Amino acid sequence: MASAPDTRQKSEEGVWETVKVIVQALLIAFFVRTFLYQPFNIPSESMYPTLKVGDYLFVSKLSYGYGKYSFDFSFGGFGQTWISCCPVDFPGRVVLPDAPQRGDVAVFKLPTNTEIDYIKRVIGLPGDRIQMKVGVLHINGAAIPKVPVEDYIDREVEGVGDGRGVKQFEETLPNGVKYKVLDTDDNTGEDDNTEVYIVPEGHYFMMGDNRDNSQDSRYQNVVGYVPIENYVGRADIIFFSISRGTTLWEVWKWPLEIRWSRFLNLL
Repeated sequence: MASAPDTRQKSEEGVWETVKVIVQALLIAFFVRTFLYQPFNIPSESMYPTLKVGDYLFVSKLSYGYGKYSFDFSFGGFGQTWISCCPVDFPGRVVLPDAPQRGDVAVFKLPTNTEIDYIKRVIGLPGDRIQMKVGVLHINGAAIPKVPVEDYIDREVEGVGDGRGVKQFEETLPNGVKYKVLDTDDNTGEDDNTEVYIVPEGHYFMMGDNRDNSQDSRYQNVVGYVPIENYVGRADIIFFSISRGTTLWEVWKWPLEIRWSRFLNLL
């Protein structure tokens, strides 16, 4: 029969083992978040239909190498930051396995306010000439194919889930990347008929897939051209998704509000 001191010692050893496991798990999570993947959530409709409000995704930091904002320990959704500290200040990027490619969905710090995270699609590379003509994207003078597909209907979005839907098109970039965009107006607005944007060296032109509801590089005084050092990483996968108006922490709502079909969707 074990004595009282033996029982107490075993209990203390069990507590210490639990503490070590928790500390190790936290260190692994810290390493993964710092150097490999950072989670983000989508709070706006600018990337519909690709990304929905309530999507949670992993952003690969290593995809474009490490920049001055790669180690900015901030927590929040796009367009907001709840906690932010300690960005590492160095120019350019370190370890650049691959430059951003046309069609990538990428997270970056807003050039006019680096406290804010944005997510858009890479459209223009350094030296490209980008223009919108009557709602059609042009790259280096060539119109990008824009093929009508079925209207987009989302039961969670007012004006889109009432059966009317929104016009949806498939675009194909010069490198073969295909994706869908939404077009909600008659293409007479300024954002559908722009000047020619010449992307500077070391910068990229970013656009949202929800073309008439996206503040992106077409708005030069707000977003403009995005420097390579502002990139946080490439969005790779949706790991969780829950209907708009429901937060990740409201676990009691999960059975009815989780969008199971969006789990582990690659971008």
